[in-house]
Amino acid sequence: MSVESVFPALEPLLPRVSKPVQYVGGELNATVKDWDSTAVRWCLMYPDAYEVGLPNQGVMILYEILNELEDVLAERTYTVWPDLEALMREHGVPQFTVDAHRPVRAFDVLGLSFATELGYTNMLTALDLAGIPLHAADRTEDDPIVLAGGHAAFNPEPIADFIDAAVLGDGEEAVLEVTDIIREWKAQGRPGGRDELLTRLAETGGVYIPRFYDVEYLADGRIQRVVPNADRVPYRVFKRTTMELDEWPYPKQPLVPLAESVHERMSVEIFRGCTRGCRFCQAGMITRPVRERSIEGIGAMVQKGLEATGFEEVGLLSLSSADHSEIAEITKGLADRYAGTNTGLSLPSTRVDAFNVDLANEISRNGRRSGLTFAPEGGSERIRRVINKMVSEEDLIRTVSAAFSNGWRQVKLYFMCGLPTETDEDVLQIARMAKEVILAGREASGRKDIRCTISIGGFVPKPHTPFQWAPQCDPDTVDDRLRKLRAEVNLDRGLARNIGMRYHDGKPSLIEGLLSRGDRRVGRVIERVWRDGGRLDGWSEHFSYERWVNAAQSELEPLGVSLAWFTTREREETEVLPWDHLDSGLDKEWLWADWQDALSEQEQDDCRWTPCFDCGVCPAMNTDIQVGPTGRKLLPISPVGVGSPVRNPSLTGG
Repeated sequence: MSVESVFPALEPLLPRVSKPVQYVGGELNATVKDWDSTAVRWCLMYPDAYEVGLPNQGVMILYEILNELEDVLAERTYTVWPDLEALMREHGVPQFTVDAHRPVRAFDVLGLSFATELGYTNMLTALDLAGIPLHAADRTEDDPIVLAGGHAAFNPEPIADFIDAAVLGDGEEAVLEVTDIIREWKAQGRPGGRDELLTRLAETGGVYIPRFYDVEYLADGRIQRVVPNADRVPYRVFKRTTMELDEWPYPKQPLVPLAESVHERMSVEIFRGCTRGCRFCQAGMITRPVRERSIEGIGAMVQKGLEATGFEEVGLLSLSSADHSEIAEITKGLADRYAGTNTGLSLPSTRVDAFNVDLANEISRNGRRSGLTFAPEGGSERIRRVINKMVSEEDLIRTVSAAFSNGWRQVKLYFMCGLPTETDEDVLQIARMAKEVILAGREASGRKDIRCTISIGGFVPKPHTPFQWAPQCDPDTVDDRLRKLRAEVNLDRGLARNIGMRYHDGKPSLIEGLLSRGDRRVGRVIERVWRDGGRLDGWSEHFSYERWVNAAQSELEPLGVSLAWFTTREREETEVLPWDHLDSGLDKEWLWADWQDALSEQEQDDCRWTPCFDCGVCPAMNTDIQVGPTGRKLLPISPVGVGSPVRNPSLTGG
C-alpha cells in the first residue's frame, strides 16, 4: 500500500516557525523513489537539527548506498525545533522525512547515527512524534526496527530500552546485510514475527539486540554479568570493519543543503582509523586499524563530488588527515589540478608533528589563507605524557614560527580540561604556551597583529579507551581551573589582547559522562529528562543541568546508585563494564595496561610505524594496518562537462 505525504498538513505550519526551509526537502542530489516499487524502506536520522545533521558523512554515505539498490528506498529525517514540535502535536502531524515527507512510522527501519550521547532525548522526541512506542518491548510488526549506529553505539546500554538493535563500527556493508535479512523475512511472509526478524539479525554476530541479553547486578550496584536469554544469540557482538575504502567511494553525489549548515563544503574521507594512541580518543581506538584511500581514489571522489555539488571547498577528512602516507602528493596534486579555479582545500585539526609549511601552502594555494588549527590537548609536558599526546612545546613553537614567517597571522589551539591526574598547574601552562606562541609569531613575522585562540573542552572518559576506568573531574573543579586560566591569560595585558579564549563549562560534560559510561539503569533518567521537557541537549541554550541532576537523583538513587557513581567514581580492573560484551577488537587487558602506563606517565609509539603492541584489533577483526606510500601521483584530468571546476586553457582559449 502506498504511503501518502504529510506535506499538505505540514505546509500551513511552516510560516509560523523559524527556518522553515530546513523542512521542505528538495536538496540537490536528494533521492525520492516510488514507495510501491521497493521491498525494504529505510528512514535515516542524524538526531540533531537539520543544519548539523545534513552534512554528516555517515548518514550521507548510507543514504546513497541504500538508494543505489533498485528495490530499496532510503529517506532522511532530522530533529525538529521545539516551535515546530509544538505545532505538529497540536495539528496531529507525525515525524516526517524531508525527502518525500512520508511518516517515519511507515518505514521498515529507523536508523539513527549517534555521534554524541547528548542526542538521546532527540531520539525520544522523534519516536513519540512518529507514533512509535518509546520502549522496544511495546512495539509490534507495524513499527520500524529502531537501529542505532555511530560512535555512541559502542555503548548503547543507556538507550537499550528504546532501541531494537545496534550496529558497532562501519555501516557500509552492515546496512546491506540488514537489508538482505529484512527483504528475505518479508518475502517469506514475516515468519515468527518481530522476534524472528531480530533473532536473524542477532545471528549475524554483528548486530546487537539488547532485549536478548539480561543484566545481573551485584549488591553494591556494579554489574555481575551480561548473558544471552535466547537461543541463536551470540555471547559477544563484534564491530564491523570496512577494509578496502576504494571500493566504497561514497558519497558520489553529496547532498547540498538548502538552508545554512555547519559545513558548507564537499568532504572526502581520505583514510579511516588512527593508531596514534591518544588515550582520551574513543574515535581513534574504535576505528582501528588504519585504512587509506589511494591517491587516485581520492582524486576521483573530489572530481565527481565537485561536479555534482558546485562547492568551492574540499575538506580532506580523517581523524588526523596529515598522517595519510601520501598527504603531500595528494594536496599538491589537487592544488595543481584546480589551479586557477576557486576550489580550495581544507584539513581538519592538524597534529603539530605532522605539519609543515609546504603542506599548508598547498592547502591554501587556491583558497583563502585562514588560520591554522592544532590540538596539543594538554597544557603541560607532563599531562601530554599521561594522555599520550606526544607533542613537545618546542615542536609547537617551531611549527607556528614557520607558519607565521610564511604569512599566517592566527593560530587556534585546542585543549581539554579535567584530564586524569590533572592539576591546576597543568591547566595554567596553557596560558604560558599561548603567550609563547604570540611572542614567537611576532619575532618570526615582525608584526604585532598575531592572534592565538585557545579553545577548551571538558574531558569525558569514554568506553573502549584506556581512560574508561578513570574518574571524571567534577564540574566545579573544571570551572574553577578555567577561571584561574583566564586570570593567568589576563596577567600580561600586552599579550592578552591577542589571545582569545573559548571554553564550555563542565556541566554538560558531566552529563555526557553519565550517558557515555552508563548502563541500562540510566535509560530511566533519559526518559525522565525528556518527559520534563529535555530537548536538543547538545545546544547550550536548550541544555538544563538542573533537569538532568534532578532526574538522576529521582531515578538512580532509589536503585542504590547516583550521578556521581556513574561519573566521578574510578573503576577497578575486575569490574564488569556495561559494554564488555560488545567487542571493539581492543583487548581489555591491553587497555588496562595502557591505563597503568598513563598513571606512570609512560608514552607509547604509533604502532603504524613500529612493532605491534598487541592491542588486539588486527587478529580479532581479521584485518591489518594499511601502510603506504604507494609512490603513485595524482594525474591531471581532462575537462569534463559544462560548469566543471577544471578548465583547460588550450580548449577554452583562456
